[in-house]
Amino acid sequence: METIKYTLTEDQMPTAWYNIQADLPTSMPPVLHPGTGQPITPSDLEPLFPMELIVQEVSQERWIEIPKQVQSIYRQWRPTPLYRARRLEQALDTSAKIYYKYEGVSPAGSHKPNTAVAQAYYNKQAGIKRLTTETGAGQWGSSLAFAGALFGLEVVVYMVKVSYRQKPYRRALMEAYGAKVIASPSEETAAGRKILAQFPESNGSLGIAISEAVEAVQDQHTKYALGSVLNHVLLHQTVIGYEAIAQLEQAGDYPDIVVGCTGGGSNFAGIAFPFIGAKLRGEQNNIRFVAVEPAACPTLTKGKYTYDFGDTAHLTPLVKMHTLGNSFMPEGVHAGGLRYHGMAPLLSHIVELGLIETRAEPQLSCFAAGLTFARVEGILPAPEANHAVKAAIDEALCCKEEGTSKTILFNLCGHGHFDMQAYMDYQAGLLRDTEYNAEEVAMALAGLPVFN
Repeated sequence: METIKYTLTEDQMPTAWYNIQADLPTSMPPVLHPGTGQPITPSDLEPLFPMELIVQEVSQERWIEIPKQVQSIYRQWRPTPLYRARRLEQALDTSAKIYYKYEGVSPAGSHKPNTAVAQAYYNKQAGIKRLTTETGAGQWGSSLAFAGALFGLEVVVYMVKVSYRQKPYRRALMEAYGAKVIASPSEETAAGRKILAQFPESNGSLGIAISEAVEAVQDQHTKYALGSVLNHVLLHQTVIGYEAIAQLEQAGDYPDIVVGCTGGGSNFAGIAFPFIGAKLRGEQNNIRFVAVEPAACPTLTKGKYTYDFGDTAHLTPLVKMHTLGNSFMPEGVHAGGLRYHGMAPLLSHIVELGLIETRAEPQLSCFAAGLTFARVEGILPAPEANHAVKAAIDEALCCKEEGTSKTILFNLCGHGHFDMQAYMDYQAGLLRDTEYNAEEVAMALAGLPVFN
């Protein structure tokens, strides 16, 4: 067993990211050029990303060293704490043991700085001065704004309009770090203007915001940064899972079930990929993985595994992923970070290999689970994280019914301090459960690229 994944620093922080592609039984389908339908080359991606991130995107190496400067910044909040949720166990009267890895202690309040700092570092090293990006709930946008401030980079964030309105304090946090925040769809790009011409009251989507952010890359000093979906983003998040392995080892425990919420895939990948890798290498066998998404945007549970664009305006390469169709417009549920039409190609591939279980949950039961957790553990989760809380509680209650004792680990990927309006609306009875619109999905899937 390679020891690099464990405690290579005195404070238990990994010094390398883990690349699960090295352990997969079959390789991922290639990324295709939208014009030719042929596999893309590194030069095709160079207008958007610095070369070091492109190299990480296609790497098959198991370990990729974390630069010293990135490690130094990580130490501001890493390693993040691993807690045993004993009071939750008591409240549920379950025989299960529940652990949660708490990423809400980062400066931006979520797991997203793990990749934001790395991406800002590599862009700074490449001489880039400006980054454009999109954000749903604002956790990614605030993380990149934080990282941009550290490295002296200008950051422009296209924030999905429904979240721009729902979450003014996340927007304020981005602006406090020095970022420019624009409600998407906007009048600032051709993609935004086209959507507004068709749908003047559009609430926006991550697909639209991605289109605007990509279009805004117009000179050699500007690059694009993405907070989920791509391989290098998932790679950077694996510090979460490997810290958890070392911390559980200290506790003399190991999970039977690993749970994470899924929108684009980075949170789930961060907690689960190191454990999946151990299972693939035969180091651990009896372990389940549960990915939880919103019923309003059920990409993994209802989407089609096929080639699609990552954005609405078809400016990005084609990737094979679980998708509801790039033009799909999800309902404005408060879990804004999970409202994406597609799923990370790497995570989608792993689902297709049968390594992961998937489920979709409505928002009301997820908010109820979040309040149950807050009232016994004292931490109010972000609406996205509530999906993982809900699944962990359900698994613990199954143990109670079965009379079994299992160890459950989930990733509490962010706090809900900027989501109080969502909790106020929930407790006032103003929220509702929304299922995805099957007709809209069918229409969106009908417009898939011809390369499938």
